[in-house]
Amino acid sequence: MRLDHISYACTGSELADVVQRIGVDLGFTFVDGGRHPSFGTRNFTLPLADGAYIEVVSALDHPSALKAPFGQAVQQAANNGGGWMSWVLATDDISRAESVLGRKAAKGHRVRPDGVELHWRQLGVMDTMSHPQSPFFVQWESSADQHPSHGGQAGGIRVHKIEINCPTQDLGPLAPDLEKFDDLVTWIDDPENDQMGVSAVWFETPHGLVKID
Repeated sequence: MRLDHISYACTGSELADVVQRIGVDLGFTFVDGGRHPSFGTRNFTLPLADGAYIEVVSALDHPSALKAPFGQAVQQAANNGGGWMSWVLATDDISRAESVLGRKAAKGHRVRPDGVELHWRQLGVMDTMSHPQSPFFVQWESSADQHPSHGGQAGGIRVHKIEINCPTQDLGPLAPDLEKFDDLVTWIDDPENDQMGVSAVWFETPHGLVKID
């Protein structure tokens, strides 16, 4: 497994401002990622080094956003004030997560503005709604040159560490599989913040470390 992306949720009316703010802070430009028809969401992405990317996502005014777990998670995070919603890990074999979590991965797809369709399977979104410190998992079915991180090396930006607010440091039933990410995750206990989960992400950039919360 590897870090695939980190998701930042906001309302539709905030989407442009959030994309602008994070893009300026990092000195790089987001691209329009298009819509997730089956999830009732849309996103903008910023490619990073090491095969990762940032996703800024909002729910659409569409019935799918109320029915699909991902749409529900995005809407819930936005209603709670927005911010980092989850960290997401890519795997070449999602069957291990299916076995541990006891259910099948859901199919996902979106159409980029250039007409390219991306396909993947994902699992664990429902768990992040009640257990937001845990990642969810994706297995990409599109080619590597279609992955949202493609071209990210040019920006020279990479994830340095992920701060997660959770005093118990509990990553759920797949915790034994996630030990390799111990150096990436920094646990914090913020008594003034009752929102568990990702609270900030530090990035290595050509102009130094940048913290985005």
